[in-house]
Amino acid sequence: MPSSAVDHRLEAKRLELALNAARLGEFEWDMQRDLLITSARMAAITGVSPGTVPADGGKTLFSYIHPDDRAAVQLEVETALRKEGRYEVEYRLAPGPGRRSLWLKSSGDLVRDEAGKPCAVCGVVQDITERKTEEDQRQTLMAELDHRVKNVLAAVQTLAQQTARRTTSLESFLTTFAGRLKSMASANELLTAARWRGAAIAHLAAAELGGIAPGQTRWDGPELFLTPRAANALSLALHELATNALKFGALSTEHGRVYLRWVRRPENGFELTWTETGGPTVQAPKHLGFGSTLLEQVTGRELNGEVKIEYPASGVRVRLSAGDQAVVERPDTVPNAPVPRAAVLAPVDAEDADLRGARVLIVEDAVLLAMELETGLSDAGASVIGPAYELEEAMALLDQPIDAAVLDANLNGRSVMPVAEVLAARGVPFVFATGYGDTGGAPGGFDAPIIRKPYDVSQVAAAVAGLLRAR
Repeated sequence: MPSSAVDHRLEAKRLELALNAARLGEFEWDMQRDLLITSARMAAITGVSPGTVPADGGKTLFSYIHPDDRAAVQLEVETALRKEGRYEVEYRLAPGPGRRSLWLKSSGDLVRDEAGKPCAVCGVVQDITERKTEEDQRQTLMAELDHRVKNVLAAVQTLAQQTARRTTSLESFLTTFAGRLKSMASANELLTAARWRGAAIAHLAAAELGGIAPGQTRWDGPELFLTPRAANALSLALHELATNALKFGALSTEHGRVYLRWVRRPENGFELTWTETGGPTVQAPKHLGFGSTLLEQVTGRELNGEVKIEYPASGVRVRLSAGDQAVVERPDTVPNAPVPRAAVLAPVDAEDADLRGARVLIVEDAVLLAMELETGLSDAGASVIGPAYELEEAMALLDQPIDAAVLDANLNGRSVMPVAEVLAARGVPFVFATGYGDTGGAPGGFDAPIIRKPYDVSQVAAAVAGLLRAR
């Protein structure tokens, strides 16, 4: 056999292997004979019959494109072939017997004869349905994220406005508002862990009550999961009740008790009762604050039910009924019960946040938050290094004297661990300020305090001061 024939066979074999590996199907439009030649590989991908059929001036080729895409794709292909001699397009496959619903990517080159006249178009097709599906899902998720972020921002704005109208000092506003923000963050953390499919009432109760008055709070009830909307509403309600109990009610004394109990209702939904005992003698308030307004007018509506607040002398009692619309099935992914967190009732004492003379590095990618940290730490007496917004910026600042650092765990998608490792090697203490949920310990396994966002800057200052005192 002549060597040229052998080389041709080897080249054809290599081409066949390459097409199979790339999962491509080839076709040819023979313009001189006006025939469309479809390979078995293309037929396997698209469901189009293999073989040779009349091309009808190219109409047969374009007939395989979904009617809604056909005109635009045909114009794009013809324009590209005329200007560049090749094209690359994406389109949906036209419906037909034996054809699946597919997205295809097609590339082709115009072949010319010795006289320069177009004589054929040779091309390949590839199934890109999976990629298109992922893109659609990603766009849907981004739209959903945009919707949720706007809802959260609107809720935060409303909380700020309502809190401001009912407080008489900046200090009181900051304390109350910070507590409500933490409640929202706690509910969102639980929902995120469950992929926004629902949050358990028991977990919401643990998040709000687990860190206050140890031994004085108890909660009990069947496993029930709430919709994101209901979970946020109940979390805020429990926060208001717990805050009032700590300030004025049963949890303001060491002998007081709070018992939270929920049960399923026979007609669907659930009932929840909050009972305080052992505290100071209770009297009905003469004026309702935002907490009471939130409970009576917002919480019940958000849970498709109602809330009743009673003020017997023995202790506040709240009865909440919720409709079936507030309850969801158990999510596929259920997080562990949250680690108890302490309630925020008062700003940190200035003496606990004395940073006079301390050189503190700030590494935080959120510019506004970094500015707030810089102001707060400077007010506490610190000499601020930075802030560094990027990993490279932070690494460049490590060659100067540093007494302590505040590190955001994630810097625009990059881990802050390289900075933490250098600081740890030098014996410089640091605190992590992060928006990520609890994972059982500090990022990277470091023995370092963690402050969850959102936080009060005074908490960060106090944490840094505590690290410096412990050296």
